[in-house]
Amino acid sequence: MSELIHLETERDGPVLIIRLAYEKGRNSLTAEMRQSLQSVLRDIGDDRSIRSVYLCGKGESFCAGGDLNMLQVASSPWAVRRRFRHLNTILLPLMTLDRPVVCGVQGYAVGGGMGLALTADVVVAAESAKFMAGFFRLGAVPDIMTMYSLPRLIGMARARNFLFGNQTMDAKQARELGLAVEVVPDAELHDRGLAMARELAEGPAEVMGLAKQIMLRTFENGLDDMYLYEELGQAMAMSSVEFKEGLSALVEKRKPDFISAVAADPVSNGLPPSISPDSAKKGHS
Repeated sequence: MSELIHLETERDGPVLIIRLAYEKGRNSLTAEMRQSLQSVLRDIGDDRSIRSVYLCGKGESFCAGGDLNMLQVASSPWAVRRRFRHLNTILLPLMTLDRPVVCGVQGYAVGGGMGLALTADVVVAAESAKFMAGFFRLGAVPDIMTMYSLPRLIGMARARNFLFGNQTMDAKQARELGLAVEVVPDAELHDRGLAMARELAEGPAEVMGLAKQIMLRTFENGLDDMYLYEELGQAMAMSSVEFKEGLSALVEKRKPDFISAVAADPVSNGLPPSISPDSAKKGHS
């Protein structure tokens, strides 16, 4: 992995912690941070020991959104296109990651920062959390997948009212609308968010990832198509090591150990047994 700038990572057992780390700029989405995120997300795919992700921000705010210094000098159509093509290599892999993602939000999640938080499967908010639209204050269209995620989470009418009114949503409102699953004191945020990520990692994380990818298709497909996706998904799930472990544990009346079951599978990383993820990256056979 290349050197990370404005971003930190840390392992906590099966959980990968991704921490936005540009406190001076309230963790705004600088080009360096986006490049670092791209590198981290690319590497997650080959490491099956990572079973969930905890995304958070360092300091008093989660993310202030777009880097204003960059926007002042890079707003031409071609610069915007390049930026969006790069963002596409971050947002889609994060939203469709085949393992659960938990996001902890404290302080401000503004514009694209809010959009980034909403790519997670589970959002836990500190009492200080404030979700702000802010796009129309700049005369900009909401981006970072905000117009995809927000209507699906809180409904189209509420999303329009929130975005067009440049509104701010506090932690309590986010919880009431289902944007956040839980509100905790600021001092407890990262412990709680990490505990949620650990809990998900200890479950059938890869099968959850499969279900997540199917659910993302819900609003674009009809009943027949969704039934077919469920059928194919179930066929895949029931052929997995995680299903075998879960079923055995239920029959044997014990707690399932999905992590050990996957680790013991010789092809759990999708590669032949003779090839490790590290050697594959280097092109070794």
